[in-house]
Amino acid sequence: MVGCCAVALVAAAAAPAAALDNLPPKQPLVQDLKTGNSACATGENTAYVAQPPRLSAVLYDPEEDNQPSESSPVKGEFEAWWTDSAGVEQRRSFTTITLSSGLPQYWTTPSDLPVNTVVSWHVRANDTKATSPWSDEGAGSVCSFVVDDTNPANATITSPEYPTPDEKFWVDGVGVYGHFTMDSPSDDVVSYSYGFTGGPYGTVSPARPGGAVTIPYLPLRSGPKYLQVRAIDRAGRSSGQTTYDFNVQSGRAPVARWKLSDPAGSRSAAAESGTAARAGTGVTFGGPAPAGTGTTASVALDGSGHGFLTPDTPAADIRKSFAVSAWVRPDETGRTMTVASQDADGTPGFSLGLRAEVSGPAWSFTIGGARVSGGAPETGEWAHVLGLYDAETGKARLYVNGREAGTAAAATPAEASGAFQIGRARGASGYRDRWHGDIADVQVHDRVVVPDEVSELAHRTPKRLGHWSLENATDGASPEQAGGSPLRLGAGATVFRGSDGSCLPELDPDCPPVPYALVGDGHLHLDGESGYAATDGPAVDTGDSFTVGVVVRLADSEPAHPMTVLSQAGEHTDAFKVRYEPSSHTWQLVMPEKDEAGAPEKVVSEAEFADGGEGLGHRLAVVYDDASDTIKLYVDGNLDAQASAGFPNGWHSTGALQVGRARAGDDWTEYLHGDVDEVQAYEGVLSDSQIAQLGMGADINP
Repeated sequence: MVGCCAVALVAAAAAPAAALDNLPPKQPLVQDLKTGNSACATGENTAYVAQPPRLSAVLYDPEEDNQPSESSPVKGEFEAWWTDSAGVEQRRSFTTITLSSGLPQYWTTPSDLPVNTVVSWHVRANDTKATSPWSDEGAGSVCSFVVDDTNPANATITSPEYPTPDEKFWVDGVGVYGHFTMDSPSDDVVSYSYGFTGGPYGTVSPARPGGAVTIPYLPLRSGPKYLQVRAIDRAGRSSGQTTYDFNVQSGRAPVARWKLSDPAGSRSAAAESGTAARAGTGVTFGGPAPAGTGTTASVALDGSGHGFLTPDTPAADIRKSFAVSAWVRPDETGRTMTVASQDADGTPGFSLGLRAEVSGPAWSFTIGGARVSGGAPETGEWAHVLGLYDAETGKARLYVNGREAGTAAAATPAEASGAFQIGRARGASGYRDRWHGDIADVQVHDRVVVPDEVSELAHRTPKRLGHWSLENATDGASPEQAGGSPLRLGAGATVFRGSDGSCLPELDPDCPPVPYALVGDGHLHLDGESGYAATDGPAVDTGDSFTVGVVVRLADSEPAHPMTVLSQAGEHTDAFKVRYEPSSHTWQLVMPEKDEAGAPEKVVSEAEFADGGEGLGHRLAVVYDDASDTIKLYVDGNLDAQASAGFPNGWHSTGALQVGRARAGDDWTEYLHGDVDEVQAYEGVLSDSQIAQLGMGADINP
C-alpha cells in the first residue's frame, strides 16, 4: 500500500503544471495608433489626408497565459464612423488577419469615404477568446481624420525690391537683398515650397494656415531670374506652380572709392566716388602698386600721427549692409594697425586692419561687438582685405585675398556718423593704431559684396615671365619666345628635331624613321649624366606666387636615383625642385625650408606616376600661392589630393632656373635621362583651366 502511494506521488510530480486561464488582450494605446504617417489625433489636431488613409495599430496579448513555446496571436478589429449630410451616423468596420503580439495591424480604409467630413475611428484587439477594451475607452482617445480631395489655389508672389519686368525691366542689383512674399487664397495652406534660379531652394511655413510668408533673397549674379512656388495644404496636396520673373542688374558701384593713384607730391586723394580725402604730412603718394591688379600706384603711411587720409565725412551707414576693402602692404606686423575705420563717439564704429595677437599677427574686422580675425599678414607682402557687415543676417565677415577668413560673427553696430578714416582709428583720447606701410584702392560699398565680386577685387592677373618651346638652339642656347633670357644647354643636352613630314616611311620605304617631337617640331633631350639647360638668372620669384610648367618624358622609369625635371637654385640648395622618385614611382615637389647648406628637404606634394617612357610624356605644373600659403603639383592638368599642401615660408631664390638637374651644396645631382619640352614660367597663380592648357604649345592668356 505504501509503494502504491509512492508511485502515485511521483506520477503527480511529473505531470505538467496546469495552464492559467486565458487573459484578454491589452487595450491598444493611443501612441501606438497612426492615421497614415500621422499620429492619432482629434479636434484641432485632426489629421488631413489627400486620400482615404491606411490606419495602423500595434496590438498586444499578455504572455503570462501562454503554454511553453506558445505565441500570443492577436487580430485587430477596426471601426470608423461619421455623420452624413442627412445627420445619420454611418459606420464601417474591418477585422485584420491574425498576427503575433506586438506587430502592427493595418486597415486600408475604403475609397468611398466622404470628403471634407470628420471620420473618427478606434480599434481593439481580439485573441479569438476575448477582446480588449476599445482604444478610446477609459483614458484612451478617439482618432480622427478628414479626406481633402481639393488642391489649394496657386500661390501669389510679390516683391517690393524686385518687381516683375512688366513693372520695371532691370532692377538694382547684385548684392542687394530682395524680399519675396508668398500667399495663397486657400485657407488651409500650411507651407510653401520654393526655388530661385540656381538656388536656394526650400520650404517655409506661415504662422497660421492660409497665411503669407516672406523670405529674403540675395542675388549673387546678374541676369534674368525667377522664383517658382507651390502652395502645400494640410493634407499634403500641392497647388500648381507659380513662376515669378525678375531681372537683376550688376552690383552697384562703390559709394566711396579712393584709388590713391594720385601723382607724387599730392596733398589729397581724389575720389572716384564720394568726397576727396585730405592727406596728413605722413602720407607719400606715388608708391608702387600690387602687381597684376588694375591699381597703378599706392600711398605710403609712415605710422606717425600725420600718416592718415580722411574725407571728413562718413562713407556709409554702418547699421545697414556695407563693405570696406583695400590693397595693403604692412611695413611691420608686431603691433595693431588700422587700414580703415569710421568715427563714432570716442571709438571707431568699425575698424579693418592688422591685429597683433598672442598667436601671431592676423587681419581683423571689428564692428558692433564682433571681431573676425584670420589670415597671416607678412611684412612687405601685398594683401587684399575686405570687411563685410550683412544687416539681413546680422553677421560680420572678413575676406583676405579673395577668400573668407576666420568665422562669421553676429554683430550689432551702433550709429557711427563721424568721418571715414584711412590709416587710423578713433580712440577715447585721440586717434590710435596708425598704419605703417602702403595702401591702395580703398573702396566702400553700401551693399553686400558677394563672393564672386570679392574674388574679382582681389584678383591678380598672372604675368608671363618666360616660354621656352625648345624647337631649336643656336650657339648652345634655345631662345625664349619673347626675347628673354634663353635656356643655355650644358654638355649632354641637345635639341632634337622631329620629322618635318617631307619624307614619310609609310609612303616611301627609303625614308628613315624619325620620331616625332614631344610638342611642336623639337624638344630637349638630356642624357642623364651631364645634360641640363639653365637660364641666366631666376625665372620666377620663389618668395611670391608663381606658376611653372613643363612637359617631360622619361627614357628610364627605373633609374638608380631620383631625377630632377625642374629646379631653381638658391645659394646653397634649391628653392624648389620637381623630380621623379623611382622608389615610389611618383612625381615629387621638394622645397627645403631655408637656403642653408645641408638644410633638410621636405616633400610637400606628391603625385602618382603613370608610365610615360613612351608616347606623349607628362605635363607637370607647380603652383605656389603666397596669398593662401599653399603649393600644388599638377600632373596632366589634374590635381591629386596628396599633391596639395600648406607652405607658409617660401623664400626668395637668386639662382637660375635649371632644367634636368638639382643643386646639392656646391655640386649638381639628380640628372634627368629623358626629353623635356614647353618650359613656361608665370608670376602669379594660373587658374585650373589655364593650367590644363600648359604644355600645349601656346602661351596662356591670363
